[in-house]
Amino acid sequence: MSLHSGFDQIGRTSGVAGTGKPMETRASTTPEYNGKDAALPASVAPYLAEGKGESAPVVLGRPGIGRIPVTGVTPHVDGGRWPAKAVPGETIEVSATVFREGHDAVAATAVLIDPEGRRHSEVRMTPGAPGTDRYHATFTPDRIGMWSYVVEGWSDPYGTWEHDAVIKIGSGIDVELMLEEGARLLERAVKETRQRRKPALNLSEAAAVLRNSNRSVSERLAAGLSVQVKGALTESPLRDLVSPSPVLRLEVQRERALYSTWYELFPRSEGARLDEDGRWISGTFRQAEERLPAAAAMGFDIVYLPPIHPVGRVNRKGPNNTLTPGETDPGSPWAIGSDEGGHDAVHPDLGTLEDFDHFISTATALGLEVALDLALQCAPDHPWAKEHPEWFTTRADGTIAYAENPPKKYQDIYPINFDNDPAGLAAEVLRVVQHWIGHGVKVFRVDNPHTKPVSFWEWLIRSVNAENPEVLFLAEAFTRPAMMQTLGKVGFHQSYTYFTWRNTKAEITEYITELTGSSADYMRPNFWPNTPDILHDFLQNAGPSAFKLRAVLAATLSPSWGMYSGYELCEGAPLPGREEYLDSEKFQYRPRDWKSYEAGGANHGRSIAPYITRLNDIRRNHKALQRLRNTVFHDVDDEQIICYSRRLESGETAGGPEDVLIVVVNLDPHATRETIVHLNMPALGLDWFDGFIVEDLITGTTYPWQEHNFVSLDPYFQPAHVLHVRRL
Repeated sequence: MSLHSGFDQIGRTSGVAGTGKPMETRASTTPEYNGKDAALPASVAPYLAEGKGESAPVVLGRPGIGRIPVTGVTPHVDGGRWPAKAVPGETIEVSATVFREGHDAVAATAVLIDPEGRRHSEVRMTPGAPGTDRYHATFTPDRIGMWSYVVEGWSDPYGTWEHDAVIKIGSGIDVELMLEEGARLLERAVKETRQRRKPALNLSEAAAVLRNSNRSVSERLAAGLSVQVKGALTESPLRDLVSPSPVLRLEVQRERALYSTWYELFPRSEGARLDEDGRWISGTFRQAEERLPAAAAMGFDIVYLPPIHPVGRVNRKGPNNTLTPGETDPGSPWAIGSDEGGHDAVHPDLGTLEDFDHFISTATALGLEVALDLALQCAPDHPWAKEHPEWFTTRADGTIAYAENPPKKYQDIYPINFDNDPAGLAAEVLRVVQHWIGHGVKVFRVDNPHTKPVSFWEWLIRSVNAENPEVLFLAEAFTRPAMMQTLGKVGFHQSYTYFTWRNTKAEITEYITELTGSSADYMRPNFWPNTPDILHDFLQNAGPSAFKLRAVLAATLSPSWGMYSGYELCEGAPLPGREEYLDSEKFQYRPRDWKSYEAGGANHGRSIAPYITRLNDIRRNHKALQRLRNTVFHDVDDEQIICYSRRLESGETAGGPEDVLIVVVNLDPHATRETIVHLNMPALGLDWFDGFIVEDLITGTTYPWQEHNFVSLDPYFQPAHVLHVRRL
């Protein structure tokens, strides 16, 4: 069936305005993927306009413009082609340009519509900078689902009267006429609030005063402009010519889609050993389980496993990506598949599928989710290569092309070609994903999604989430911005980023400003200081200070961050001249003597695990670090020190006090830096001359602070302050 089957009537919905009955929408089951008609029009939530004026149902992409123009509504993703993203409890700012001809007053209301099509909340928007005609409001969805929102522009008769009455009556022009018009407006307000079945507002008395010629003109006008009257008409305003914008969608996903803490480990390395003959014996799932309590204790909530499937033997790679593997060298786990099975099998050296289930169960009991690698590629001896050669690219000599990224060659991997049999490939990949979901996997880290059609990912993620909305996908796409951003738009819940390569103050400031701008509506960053593939020069042969400061930046600048096992041991030996690890775990076993680094072990004190643990504790206890759009950078005299604040106002802290953190990091891992930090006090919710107390959440030390503050940061003992602001 075509992708457009069942969706060709989008925008041709029907409903009865003002009845409270949702409009009927035509839908279908999950369509097949055919690789051609890739764009999936999304269903439009019902919207029933209220108030006077235009009240016809509005659908996405409605042409024309309303009586009161409403333009430039944000957030939006490509004009509403895809939904913006949020999680329950996250405060979303909506803004729009609202204006009209002439001089009459206008106003705007932001309406949040729940997944069932009901008006969940209506927020009177506040004007922005004078002369811009921009209006702003915030709202907070409270559960997962496909929400929607709309901005209603409307003519404000009371606002028009207020403006004109003050000027005219103050000048002695049309005094009695203006007072009478004010009285009639208030009487109308009383009538309309009763019709809405809300408690009638006590405006009749003010209307009577406006008409009372025995009172002074100033008293009569004051009655119509009183705080009580304005409050009543703010709560239940008079609205004429109500003109809604097109409906925009907001996909609310579970909390972990935004806030998560990842730890990557290779199960085969945990417990791996040499036998008496010097032959490697792989670690197993059961042995890897022994590492899970330590990961949980460090504050991680997702354990990510590279591919756990059988590894091909044809063209298997040896240590450091050589073409000469030893008899027991394990090869790259990304060279998936052999006669032992493919993407739906586990490597027999790791154990059985039942052992994997036990691993999942153990992780779950510790509060950990297991993320599985979804790598759509094959070893030459994968079953797919024999059964479906049409899924690959055949060269002129009749051989299947292996993967290349010149000058790099991946002789042990066949890339998949989605152009030959897109429907067959899609069905098989969906089957594989559903297989692992059935074994408790709720998170997939997708390898190189930028090398597959974006349309396929849109189809796959929507197909999976239609049945399993809790399942999350992380895009490992270190590629061009347009591809990374579009992968986020079409459905990926999180994305790897360029964070690894942003190390100077200017680079970090510019990049975070970009990520927390409009791209935050659809692309959620996940910061990794290292991966098995990438050892940036900043960490090569570096000491603990470099690893600490990069961890602080990752953990406090992004709501999601992760690290590859061994980071806590400050492993930094590079392959000479390359941005890669020497003796990479991608191609060989790397067992680590964890006990030696734990309390009492021979290497105790060489691990920064306690520091990582403290950072993750701070993240867990401070909601400000679990959001994305709330970062402000502050001036510092030294270019080697960066300062930023993360603020969450009380509306997002479940009724508690606002959460404000100031982070100061020494970017020089080799020297102590001393300087003055200059704070943007209003960004902290403070007045310019306020004094306050900060507590360093890493050391427990408190300091009195104000607008200008001296800091001294030792790169090893104290590379950063993470300061919690306390009011005096």
